[in-house]
Amino acid sequence: MRIITLPERCDRAATEALLPEFQAALGAGALSVDASASRQIGQAMLQLLISARRTGEGAHIQPSPALLETARLTGLESVLFEGNIA
Repeated sequence: MRIITLPERCDRAATEALLPEFQAALGAGALSVDASASRQIGQAMLQLLISARRTGEGAHIQPSPALLETARLTGLESVLFEGNIA
């Protein structure tokens, strides 16, 4: 399983920097996204995470409290984490 670790600040620049890594990983089997250290989550990163969840086998996301709260506020909890968090 491939693991991609998100930075503390997940803004547009971070999303653009990680996009090639996500594209390569999503075509190569299971993917795990470690977002446990993320403190700021921007719209572009949310879009990338949604795409990762809906592509191929779907990514497993290990969220930070900030990502969980952002998902709750935007109504994306089920899209990002359904069947994902124990």
